[in-house]
Amino acid sequence: MKAKHLILSAALMTALFSCQSEATEVTVNETETTTTKTSEDHGQSGVAAVEGEEKNALQLALSMDDFSTLVVAVKAAGVQDALVNTGPLTVFAPLNTAFDKLPEGTVESLLKPESKADLSFILVNHVAPANYPMKQLKKEAKKGRKLYMASGKYLEVVYEDGKIFVGGTEVLQSVKVSNGWVHVIDDVLVPAE
Repeated sequence: MKAKHLILSAALMTALFSCQSEATEVTVNETETTTTKTSEDHGQSGVAAVEGEEKNALQLALSMDDFSTLVVAVKAAGVQDALVNTGPLTVFAPLNTAFDKLPEGTVESLLKPESKADLSFILVNHVAPANYPMKQLKKEAKKGRKLYMASGKYLEVVYEDGKIFVGGTEVLQSVKVSNGWVHVIDDVLVPAE
């Protein structure tokens, strides 16, 4: 009986921690262990959220209709795994209305396969590899510091009239996620270069 539990435990641990390209669901019965593919996403982004646990940045975006354009762009650029990284990270997440403000045809053009590198660069310009809750953003603004972004660029952070602005756009709302913070913005932060 002890050996059977050891084998089942080993099988479960292997299934849970293996580096497969797809998420797996493990079913255990008296005589066998079965592994079933459950997701088409690859890497960490293919791991489903567990009910009751805090969502990561990507899971939050996937759960809200206001970020549907961002989610499509993230998938087209292939940067999903960056948003589920254990962090800490801070994501400045543009709403659908932010993408609507771009010149006509821009989003469609960026979603084309040949524009993947450009789209990826723009999207990682919305991610800071650091923990920036609102309180910290205010401190950074008061010290006149710029935020280092995953794109390698810097964004100016300003605290004015009780509001935080990053890269010239106002932070509308902040949400704590399991791997950092998501700050909602209504502009796309397109790097100057």
